[in-house]
Amino acid sequence: MSKSGKIVLIGAGVLLVVGVAVLSAAKRRQPSTEVRLEKVGKRDLTSVVTASGKIEPKKKVDVSSDITGRIVSLPVKEGDMVTRGEVVVHIDPAQYEAAVQLQQASLAGAQAAAAQAQANKDQAERAFVRNRDIRAQNAQLVSQEALEQAETANRIAVANLDASQRQVDQARAGLLQAQDNLRKTTILAPMSGRVTRLAVEEGEVAVPGTFSRETGLLMTISDLSVIQVQVNVDETDVVRIHVHDSTEISIDAFPDTTFTGRVTEIKNSSIAGATATAAAQLNQDQAVDYEVIVTLDNPPPGVRPDLSATARIISAKRHGTLTVPIIALTVRQPADTLSADSAARGSAKRPAGAPAAPAVAMSRDTSAAGKKKDIEGVFVVDTTTMTARFRPVHVGITGDDYFEVISGVREGETIVAGPYQAIRDLKNRSKVRGQQGHGPGGATPAHAS
Repeated sequence: MSKSGKIVLIGAGVLLVVGVAVLSAAKRRQPSTEVRLEKVGKRDLTSVVTASGKIEPKKKVDVSSDITGRIVSLPVKEGDMVTRGEVVVHIDPAQYEAAVQLQQASLAGAQAAAAQAQANKDQAERAFVRNRDIRAQNAQLVSQEALEQAETANRIAVANLDASQRQVDQARAGLLQAQDNLRKTTILAPMSGRVTRLAVEEGEVAVPGTFSRETGLLMTISDLSVIQVQVNVDETDVVRIHVHDSTEISIDAFPDTTFTGRVTEIKNSSIAGATATAAAQLNQDQAVDYEVIVTLDNPPPGVRPDLSATARIISAKRHGTLTVPIIALTVRQPADTLSADSAARGSAKRPAGAPAAPAVAMSRDTSAAGKKKDIEGVFVVDTTTMTARFRPVHVGITGDDYFEVISGVREGETIVAGPYQAIRDLKNRSKVRGQQGHGPGGATPAHAS
């Protein structure tokens, strides 16, 4: 090789070494992202479902009228306590008293007609028996035709008597109905409780609520000894709630007091499914809520139906469970996560006696096209190199600020815990630096909450 060729080769080699050195230096100078660091630790977690609703008595009765008539007296007013059997409404009885008298007269007439029919029947029967006996002794004295006529008259008398007795029964039934309507002009309280709604005034006309309960409503009587909160819970949360779950209730009318209670009923059908029209049910974007009933342990004095309330239903509790901050949990595409092979290589390089790396949670959900969906995980920080790597995790219940971690990280590992924008933009194997007071050697320790 000529001298000039050697010089070219040497120059190319020098340039290559310089390029590698420059790239290495640039890589070492890679800017790091300022983040908040926190160590994975154990905490007590409480999972809460919050829902709003209103106060309702466990038992209430809407009082309505079975007859039409003008209200002449209202012995009670809204807010009054009533006892079972107490008079609460008087309806003008004049027309119903007249109806009773009319039916009494009709019954008397039917009874008189029945008595006459009985007499006619007795006379016809005696005539038939007499003609039959005479003909039996001497056929010449009574003809066969006369005997048949006597028998026919007797049968007609029996039929007339039966019809008359039916008329008596009909008149008696009419009288009972008229008397029942007359009794209904006085409406009694069906249960003991408080009049929580009075829908009519004296002088108004009471009508039966045949087609609409609101049309015929006179008043509502509620038993306030047992108070419930009816709340609407979203379909994504209702599956986490169980009967007997303890609950904290806040009532807007009692802002300085928190009440306790328990879930006593969870409806099986959604509110939309129970009340929506067929057209509304076709709307796939409609929110689906379920009604949950919470019974208060000690309702406050003065509580009223329809007061606004908020229930915090405690659906689950964990004591000393491994946790990560809610803000730390993020999602990435499968290509951005640590593969199982990478995890294995990292495990092979760990120092002797170091704990094994946690199992990597794999995405279990796939889309209709067969592609894996985003994977949930956190960024775990190697405090030696200050490099953040995305690691899939499997989470359990949710507390106010933390997720329970089923698998994916170990206690004492350092993770990126904020801020939100930094976590959102963070790439796998990115350099990070801790915020003031949140450095690698002083990451915020976990503690029981």
